[in-house]
Amino acid sequence: MITYVKGWERMAAGTYKTVLASAALAMVVLAGCSGTKRPVIVPVEGYPPQEIFARGEYEMNRGKFANGAYFFGEIERLYPYSEWAKRGLIMQAFAHHENKAYDEARSAAQRYIDFYPADEDAAWAQFLIGLSYYDQIEDVGRDQSLTMGALKAFRVLNEQYPDSEYARSAALKFDLAFDHLSGKEMEVGRYYLKRSNYGAAINRFRTVVEDFQTTSYTAEALYRLVEAYLALGLRDEARTAGAILGYNFQSTEWYDRAFALLTDQGLKPGVFGTSWLSEVHRQVVKGKWL
Repeated sequence: MITYVKGWERMAAGTYKTVLASAALAMVVLAGCSGTKRPVIVPVEGYPPQEIFARGEYEMNRGKFANGAYFFGEIERLYPYSEWAKRGLIMQAFAHHENKAYDEARSAAQRYIDFYPADEDAAWAQFLIGLSYYDQIEDVGRDQSLTMGALKAFRVLNEQYPDSEYARSAALKFDLAFDHLSGKEMEVGRYYLKRSNYGAAINRFRTVVEDFQTTSYTAEALYRLVEAYLALGLRDEARTAGAILGYNFQSTEWYDRAFALLTDQGLKPGVFGTSWLSEVHRQVVKGKWL
């Protein structure tokens, strides 16, 4: 149910059991709260921070993430600059993320990084920022600003916290988000291609080949370039795109389809001319690409 809880588990060790009994004093107040994403506001002035923290953990454990975020936030409000406020702040970010309140999650996580950049949970905070963008990424037809946000956050994590426990997961999600962005370029390129707007289509496919060459869309982009260039009568460019496709993806259906297109017009893949594709081919042969 709850993912990426290593930081939470580490933080909870040694606190939850010792204060759960005293935190139970407040439980009756929330006994009737529902499972909505909005918290039930409970006055906690006068309670020590460890009891409020334990109450937040209790709410998290029963899936009441909005309530958990509320209690962790109250620690920050009532006991600013304390050790408990620091612990409550990172848990507040986590609770907001689990509640799908992504803007609030990013805000709390960024405050944590701003206040405690050298703390052991700073990497977790940075990961939560990236995850809050990543978990909002939907189909490739949507605006890609969220994808860019995820890429930026995960890159920062791997640059600033390369040895953290979150670095590997961030790297994997970075690759998936990068692939997602490439898919957007392909979708727009296919749209133009179907409408015989070959110049605009070529520009999109070129972006995939030059800027997203490690993604899963590169082979199709090269095939679409063969299609577009043949439609424009630019045979040298079409043959060069086919040659690059054959060099890297000869066992794929995209190469088979490109080869069939070329041979139907009496052509074979090969490098001709001095276009941008010729430069890409030289990079491939020298092992500087893909």
